[in-house]
Amino acid sequence: MRPRSLLLCLCALALVLGSTACTAPLPLRARQALLPADILLLGEQHDAPEHQTWEKDTVQWLAQRGELAALVLEMAEQGRSTQALAPDASEAAVQKALYWNDAAWPWAAYGPVAMAAVREGVPVLGGNLPRKRLNATTTDTALDAQLPAAAWQRQQQAVREGHCDLLPEKMLPGMVRVQIARDLQLAHTAAAAVQRGKVVVVVAGVGHVQRTLGVPLYLPKNLVAKVAVAQAGQALAAIEEEADWVHQTPALPAHDACAPLRQQWPGAAGTKPQ
Repeated sequence: MRPRSLLLCLCALALVLGSTACTAPLPLRARQALLPADILLLGEQHDAPEHQTWEKDTVQWLAQRGELAALVLEMAEQGRSTQALAPDASEAAVQKALYWNDAAWPWAAYGPVAMAAVREGVPVLGGNLPRKRLNATTTDTALDAQLPAAAWQRQQQAVREGHCDLLPEKMLPGMVRVQIARDLQLAHTAAAAVQRGKVVVVVAGVGHVQRTLGVPLYLPKNLVAKVAVAQAGQALAAIEEEADWVHQTPALPAHDACAPLRQQWPGAAGTKPQ
C-alpha cells in the first residue's frame, strides 16, 4: 500500500473511533467497543455534515481492508441495490440503481458515503420501508406488539419530540408503527447481507439505531451488532446508554429545525398536540 493510502486509512480509522489524532495508534478500548462485529450501526443527525463525513470515512476504511460486506442505507428503499454495478459506475448510475430521492436526501451529503462502497466493489442496499407500504403500515396494529409497553411509550414520545410537538396526537400511533416497520426492514436487510468475517454497515438516523428501541432489537440473536452514534455538541446521557461508542462533533449553528413542520401544520404553531 502506498504511504498516502495508508495515511488515509489511519485517519479514517481514527475518525470512526472518535480520535482527533489520525496518526495515533488505535486505542484498545475503541477497538474492543466496535470490532469485531457482524453489523455496525452508525447513527447520525441528518443535518450534521460532519456525520456524513464520519460515515464515509468509516465505510471507506472497512472497504479498503476488504472487511465490508455491504452498506445498508436508510436513505434508499428496500429492494434497491447497486449489486449489478461495476466499481467504476457513474454517480448517476448509482442514483438510478437506488432510485435516489434527492429532495429527501441530498446526494451531495450522502453520495460520498455510497460511492465509498461502490468504488471498492461493495454493494449498497436500500434498507428503508418502501413508500408504497406507508399507508398500510400506519394501521397495522400487529406492529404494536413488537415493542414492550414501556418501550412503545418511549418510542411514541420520541416521535412526538422528533416532530417538535406539532404532530396531531391522533397521528402518533400510526407514526410509531411506521418507525417500527422501518427498523424491522433495516434489520432484515442488514441480517440478509451478513458474511462471515466481514461487517455490514448500516447508516441511519440516531433514532433507528438505539439498542432498546431500534434496529438492534430486531436482529437475530446470533449476530454481533455494535452501535456507534455521532452527536453534535454535548452527548446526551440517554444516547450514550444506547450505543457502544459516541463520536462527538462540534455543535451545530443555532437554527430553527421545527420551521418546516410549522409550515406543514400552520395551525399547530406554538401549540401542544391535540
